[in-house]
Amino acid sequence: MGTWPRPDHFLEDLGLSKAYLHEDQFFPGWTVLVFHRHVTELFQLAPPERVQLIEDVSRVAGALFEIYHAKKINYELLGNQLPHIHWHVIPRLPNDPAPLEPVWRVPHTPVHLTGVTLQHTIDRVRSALRGKG
Repeated sequence: MGTWPRPDHFLEDLGLSKAYLHEDQFFPGWTVLVFHRHVTELFQLAPPERVQLIEDVSRVAGALFEIYHAKKINYELLGNQLPHIHWHVIPRLPNDPAPLEPVWRVPHTPVHLTGVTLQHTIDRVRSALRGKG
């Protein structure tokens, strides 16, 4: 898997977390928010941190909803494989191949964006996050 999250997929520093475009863009817009300091559980955060983190997740979700015209946003905070607080924020689109399944159960070939396509996607999400979308 290499370095995760990938520095070339960086979107925005949100204060307590950083947002990255997920390496697999089979589900377009799939974004991951990684908490800055190492913590594994929500209850380990101070109440103001929990509030700010969910506000950051909501901000990212709103931006993705707007630019991808999502039917639904999925939110995942697991930590089984990588024990560090990180939220997956995944737009589910009208053409979703399996709208009732979690993304983890949808068999697919990963889509890796590169070059101009990657940069265009990052720019779109950044612009929406900054209120310019």
